[in-house]
Amino acid sequence: MLVPKLCTCLKEYTKEQFIKDLIAGIIVAIIAIPLAIALAIASGVSPEKGLYTAIIGGFIVSLLGGSRVQIGGPTGAFVVIVYGIIQKHGMEGLIVATIMAGCFLIIMGLFKFGSLIKYIPSSITTGFTSGIAIVILSTQVKDLLGLQMKSVPSEFIHKWIAYFNNINTINFKSLIIAILTLAIIILWPKINKKIPGTFIAIIVATVVTTIFNLPVDTIGSQFGELSSNLPRINIPNVNLEMLNELMLPALTIAILAGVESLLSAVVSDGMIGGKHRSNMELIAEGVANIFSGAFGGIPVTGAIARTAANVKNGGRTPIAGIVHSMAILVIMLLFMPYVKLIPMSSLAAVLVVVSYNMGEWETFKRIAKAPKSDALVFIVTFVLTIFLDLVVAIGVGIVLSSFLFMKKMAEITNVKYILDDINDEEVCEIIDNLKTPNDVSIYEISGPFFFGAANKFVNAIREMGTPPKILIIKMSKVPFMDSTAYHSFEMLHDICKKHHTRLIILKLQQQPMDMLQQYGYIDEIGKENFCYSIEDAIQRANFILENPKV
Repeated sequence: MLVPKLCTCLKEYTKEQFIKDLIAGIIVAIIAIPLAIALAIASGVSPEKGLYTAIIGGFIVSLLGGSRVQIGGPTGAFVVIVYGIIQKHGMEGLIVATIMAGCFLIIMGLFKFGSLIKYIPSSITTGFTSGIAIVILSTQVKDLLGLQMKSVPSEFIHKWIAYFNNINTINFKSLIIAILTLAIIILWPKINKKIPGTFIAIIVATVVTTIFNLPVDTIGSQFGELSSNLPRINIPNVNLEMLNELMLPALTIAILAGVESLLSAVVSDGMIGGKHRSNMELIAEGVANIFSGAFGGIPVTGAIARTAANVKNGGRTPIAGIVHSMAILVIMLLFMPYVKLIPMSSLAAVLVVVSYNMGEWETFKRIAKAPKSDALVFIVTFVLTIFLDLVVAIGVGIVLSSFLFMKKMAEITNVKYILDDINDEEVCEIIDNLKTPNDVSIYEISGPFFFGAANKFVNAIREMGTPPKILIIKMSKVPFMDSTAYHSFEMLHDICKKHHTRLIILKLQQQPMDMLQQYGYIDEIGKENFCYSIEDAIQRANFILENPKV
């Protein structure tokens, strides 16, 4: 259903709910502001870009989205991929990649891919999420400790080597500010759960730094004066070479945005007892990314933590998300000059908390109990995310999990000779009612009959040797077959023709029936040789035995 949730919610909207949405929206805005600034800096762009993203992207996600309570904005999942694009292609490349990702998301929504994204294994999502958490943490060490370094290497191992080489340049005042920020974030919820601890921590750290004139890096010392003006549309010059280079990163952004937003929508559904519209959510995320990119922002997706905060504070309709974006806009216009006073070590501490919260650390405790295939996919995705590249990690993870899944499916598919299976009542019934049982062989295929399992059937055919007068293939337990499986059927038919063996297919299900019909296989061996009950198969076999020339 491609209708925004806002249209549905407004039909029964009340004044009481507006007040709840207003309060929730303002609280979420207070949570979102330091996160948007910190995530922007970690991604390699200036602080206001994060705010633009939260304002524009958050507004559109709530206006057009398929969830009642989704809050859109920048998230930690994009830090690695955005930083990589910035390093290689600059801000123009990021704008193009974000707009391309938006187009991909819209296409996904229009083609109703919302229900397909849920098939990405959790071992992949938890693997790259935990890997991203480690990468984000590693990028914040310089600001956290106030290290005096001209530049930080991009590679994970080289980055840590550089940190250790410059460990003697620690600015202990920056470290104290970072520890103060962490302490407030951790302890504040015990004092007040309504006002976000992150917001209080940033204010306290900024005030302390300013009053005592501490010699620490601030946003202003790194980025200069910050503009409080509204963003303007800026579409860069695009060429075919740039589009080709950014195709894979843009697709990765789209997949990440789709997966994270739908995961967030599922979590919020559980909290409010609702049901989101996945395809409409993808379209909204797509439009949000197009406009965020066009106005100089970074990629947008549904933010699980901010969405949960929205629900906990009474937000129940998209109005809360719209209020959240408008509140950020007002705060940006009024207080942007003061943002430059925020110490970098304080923002680094905020991102340390973000990285800790986004990591799936419980998975490491359960990994020994998980199936080996899931554990392997998780570890490979996690390691590749840290040491190579997020795009490579997701690609390898999906391919690896696909192969392992096909292996599992092939293992549960079985082909067996069942003529002497006395435990099978249907087989016993056939044997008891055949005039000459020695002239008949019965094989059963059970499980998905696809290319991964077709080799088992081919081997069974080869081991059969010279086939009998009648060969019955029982397929009541085959829900699906593919073209490779069909080709093995063609091979069987050729062998049967060569030895004048009559083939009977018993209890064929609908999908295999449709496939054989399309290939003309049913007409080739005769419709009368497809039986849907034991009685029909017995009658057909006896008729052939009595009339071998028919």
